Amino acid sequence: MGFLKKIGYGIRHMNFKASLCIPYALFMILFILAPILLILFYAFTNQNGQFTFENFQTIFSNSSNFKVIGMSIIVGILNTIVCLLIGYPIAYFLASSKYNKNKILVYLFLIPMWINFVIRTIATRDMLSWIGISSENHALLSTVIGMVYNYLPFAILPLYNQMLKLDQSQIEAARDLGANTPQVFFKTILPMTVPGIISAILMTFMPTMSSYVIADKLGGGKVTLIGNLIANQFSSTAQNSYNVGSVLAIIMLLMIGITTLISTIANDKKPVKRGGLF
Repeated sequence: MGFLKKIGYGIRHMNFKASLCIPYALFMILFILAPILLILFYAFTNQNGQFTFENFQTIFSNSSNFKVIGMSIIVGILNTIVCLLIGYPIAYFLASSKYNKNKILVYLFLIPMWINFVIRTIATRDMLSWIGISSENHALLSTVIGMVYNYLPFAILPLYNQMLKLDQSQIEAARDLGANTPQVFFKTILPMTVPGIISAILMTFMPTMSSYVIADKLGGGKVTLIGNLIANQFSSTAQNSYNVGSVLAIIMLLMIGITTLISTIANDKKPVKRGGLF
């Protein structure tokens, strides 16, 4: 009873602002920390709950798993590059009041995000089949197109937000000092948008690594990503399937963590001055 009284006393005297963090802390514990701990438990135990490294041996002894990881990296890089090449000029156009007088265009690029992910993927598959690009003859191309279509808005948004903060005085000063258009872009505009580029990379590369619906629907089983391996393991009835799937999940988390760390370091080494709006 004394312990309960102390808890009640602590709750009554808790700072109101601090108490607002309780729902968020509970959410973090239940839906982030607990699943990660559960994955770690399965990864280092066998079917009987005994500590073992056999799950890691199962993964690393199969050369096909390395091919899947390599394919995941290739598809992730291709998707990221294409999304940046397409999303960068679009974001610049949308953020410029000189070219975009109506903000409705911004919502036109966000509308596809309101549609169910699976529905968009199936519609993309049917459209590509109609124009002659299917999983039977162009599995990798079909998968990359589906990735770009689904994740392009996630690349445009951070770039758009960053370009709204471009310092126009620096751009005008560069032009007044005699810099031509390529010099203005590479020496003034591009450095100021590096944080947006890094955010776009994180928001496209990392989801691509864990995506399996697009590869499953558009790849026709010919393109297997690490997300597909994990899904197959957790849906399998074989022994130690959850344990092996947890090891794959840890590998994917490590890859995502390394990507995030590299991006953070690159962002910290590139300070950007933020100025006025378009």
